[in-house]
Amino acid sequence: MNRISRFFARPLALAAVGFSLLLGATSCATSSRVGVTSDFDHSVNFRSFKTWAWYPQQPQDSEGGPAQGYQSFLDKRLRTAVESEMVKKGLTRVDKNPDVYVAYSAKVEDKQRANNAYSPFGYPYYGYYGYSRGFYQQPITDYKAGTVIIDLVDAKRKQLAWRGFGEAQIDQQTISEQEAYRIVGSVLSTYPPTDSQAQR
Repeated sequence: MNRISRFFARPLALAAVGFSLLLGATSCATSSRVGVTSDFDHSVNFRSFKTWAWYPQQPQDSEGGPAQGYQSFLDKRLRTAVESEMVKKGLTRVDKNPDVYVAYSAKVEDKQRANNAYSPFGYPYYGYYGYSRGFYQQPITDYKAGTVIIDLVDAKRKQLAWRGFGEAQIDQQTISEQEAYRIVGSVLSTYPPTDSQAQR
């Protein structure tokens, strides 16, 4: 009897664990990791930047919509998120003669992700007695990716000083307020560059 119980216990336990992981992954879609990269002009003294303003030629509708003379919902979310982060960085927004201009762009794209050869429950599939019976090949997963690029332009030199790039899986066709704060915050967390980076 004990041998029969052990025979069924292993696959049932693995299935239960896998199902809980699957539910967890589904519920955490809105908090997926933000992939962030940045680059900058190594000759720039970023400590000298104290004030900032929006780049004069910044489009009103970064989604490419018909907004003329007014902002889209996405632009309002991104601008609010950027302004909040700049305050945290100790930079003051001014109407004219800033040290640095801030520009941004954003887009949502349909992408595909190839999953590794794992079972539907997220772990390799093994036989009842522990030996491998091969792997399930999962199909390609379709998802939406929200991408935000933030530029800091040296106002005096009129040259790009720093660029941050962030991308995350999102839930809808546009970037929500929560997602805008999350992506923008992650991108600007890499600004300013550290001293060791600036000396490279």
